[in-house]
Formats: sequence, C-alpha cells, structure tokens
Amino acid sequence: MNQTERRIFLIKELLRERSQYADIQIPENAGGQKRLLRSLFNIRMPEPVSEKFLQVQDEYLQEETMRKGITLLEDLMPERDKLYLWQGDITTLGCDAVVNAANSQLLGCFHPCHGCIDNAIHTFAGVQLRLACADIMEKQGHEEETGQAKITPAFNLPCKYILHTVGPIVQGRLTESDKTLLASCYRSCLTLAEQNSVRSIAFCCISTGEFHFPNDKAAEIAVQTVKEYRRQTKSEIEVIFNVFRDVDYEIYKKLLRAD
Repeated sequence: MNQTERRIFLIKELLRERSQYADIQIPENAGGQKRLLRSLFNIRMPEPVSEKFLQVQDEYLQEETMRKGITLLEDLMPERDKLYLWQGDITTLGCDAVVNAANSQLLGCFHPCHGCIDNAIHTFAGVQLRLACADIMEKQGHEEETGQAKITPAFNLPCKYILHTVGPIVQGRLTESDKTLLASCYRSCLTLAEQNSVRSIAFCCISTGEFHFPNDKAAEIAVQTVKEYRRQTKSEIEVIFNVFRDVDYEIYKKLLRAD
C-alpha cells in the first residue's frame, strides 16, 4: 500500500466501527482525508483493534513522521551543559522520552483535531497509546493527580517513551500551590525517567496554553526545577526544553543563557 491507500483503509475501518458514521463521505483530497482520519483517531475509545489495522496504521504514521522530518538529539547544540532549547513539533523529536501535558483522565484529547499537545501526541503515537493509558488508569482506579507522572511506550513516535503529567490549571490569580504543583510535574517526570534508564528527555511547556499558567513564570519554574534536580541528584540526564511559539523560545533562551 502507498500512503493514500493506507489512509483510506484506516478511515474505512474506523468508520465501520460505529454505525452512526455510515453516512460520512470520505473526502477526495488528501488534506480532507488527513483531517477526517485524525478526527476518527481522536474520538476513538480505547478498544481492541485488529493486527491488520495496527500494521497499516503503524506504517502510515511512521511514514508521515518521516515526511515531516525527524530531529535527533545529536543534531542539537546545548545552550549550556546538557540543557537544550528546540522549537518545533515534539512528535518529530528523536530522544529517549518526550513529556505529554495530559489531562486527569490520562486518555488523551477527545476533541477532533484540537491544537493541544495531548492531541498531537496521541494522534501520531497511534491508538495503542490510548489503550496503554486506559490500562494504567484502570489499575490505578482513580484520576491522575496533578504533579505526578506515568510512563508508556512511545509506539509510533521517534522516541522510546512518553512521560504523561497533569499540570495545574490556573484559575484567576497564580498561587503558590500552582507553582509547587508545576515544579512537581518536572521533578516527577525526571525521577520516573531515570528509574526507567532514560538518558534524554524533552519537556513541553506544561500547563501553559489551555491551562492558563503564565508562560514566563512556567518557564522560570521549569528551568529552575531541572537545574535543582540535576544538582541535587548529580544527574547526567540531558534535557530539551521544547517550545512551539516564538514567545516561549525567547523566554527560554534568555533563562538558559543567564548566568
């Protein structure tokens, strides 16, 4: 199969799972097909799927990521000792682990084609990720607490693992509790990563955006917490601060280059 054939196959299989989707027409253009496929991935519940589906899905997603272009850790220059700054799509980053800013259900974003990082990571990792997260949550028996972390395989992403952490949601004025919980997200991810022999980790801008944590304060906490962790534990883990927006790039650049 080529990419178009894989995409059509996956769309048809996902539409076939739900009778209410029977009247949905598959767009003729590639852009419309990709949007429909992503939407169907996003709203699919964590249910078993055939080996044939997984084979085609994995081939499709890995090819899509290759076409976007993969950035390897060794291609980056550190801002300072083992601390990096990189602006781009975290789903194309080749390091040991990436961090997902998750919600308390830990099942990914169910809003079709939403712009959050949770949606992107679950889309390009594949349906296996939601299944893995559902298994974790079923065993845990309650929603994920803010500031903690869980680890899963990365499936079709070019990294090995995904660290899932739920950041604080800022409602109104930023509080000391919000700051403490955000710092806990970074420490929990670093601790769990090293427990699983992760030697490089990429952090997204946890709790900014949809969770309304001020970008500058979030970055200060991120950099400070990582530095303190490495100093206190004598850790050699390499840390990438991944940003998507220009404003965040400038904030992190200033922080990382400060004495």
